[in-house]
Amino acid sequence: MIQVPNDLSFFAKLLFNGLGDELNLNNDSEVAIAIRGVIFLYLIILFLSVVTYKLGFAKQLPLLKSAVVYVVLAIGCMILTFFGLSLPIAEGLLISSAVLGIYRFRLHRERKDRPQSE
Repeated sequence: MIQVPNDLSFFAKLLFNGLGDELNLNNDSEVAIAIRGVIFLYLIILFLSVVTYKLGFAKQLPLLKSAVVYVVLAIGCMILTFFGLSLPIAEGLLISSAVLGIYRFRLHRERKDRPQSE
């Protein structure tokens, strides 16, 4: 039996719903829920990291350099997933993606409305 911590982040609480206070390693369904929760949390963090990167920091790179950037991003998200169990990593990425998305939308609208200089 492993004690499930009470200080899980919002996304971790959603993904680990149904485990209760203890995780029985002999019960395959509870272990499957825990593994599935960690994988989903990883995918959420990876998706939000890619969105944040694309909205705020990405530059036009050759294909191989872009592939290296995304592989390193995926490896870094594995580490962030373990922190994301008790810290609000996914929530912070969601907020930063929203802020950068609003910024990009307003920038696009401003450029569209600006008269073209001839």
